[in-house]
Amino acid sequence: QVQLVESGGGLVQAGGSLRLSCAASGRTFTTYAMGWFRQAPGKEREFVAAISWRSGSTYYTDSVKGRFTISRDNAKNTVSLRMNSLVPEDTAVYYCAADPKYASRNYYSVRPSEYDYWGQGTQVTVSS
Repeated sequence: QVQLVESGGGLVQAGGSLRLSCAASGRTFTTYAMGWFRQAPGKEREFVAAISWRSGSTYYTDSVKGRFTISRDNAKNTVSLRMNSLVPEDTAVYYCAADPKYASRNYYSVRPSEYDYWGQGTQVTVSS
């Protein structure tokens, strides 16, 4: 049973920072990619960033490049998303997800349907 549990969301002013964490348990994730997605009210869930559990290589959507940093701690089985220079448009529920097919596909998917496991989400609200 794979479990992903997010934490670290909250309310922050524009220009501020937050750090989200995702605790993963239930199996070995060595060949997985781990991703962060977000969903604002009335909008579709969108890809934010992903990281290879094995190599640590990363991939970001354009709107967060230079502001967000995804990282993983293999020893603690956690994936983090450091978010700097936040803007109101970053307001959304943020989800951690695991893609077990990453190793065979050999590229990061930005499609939510490719991620088999999801956390419950954590709210991030950026005030102007």
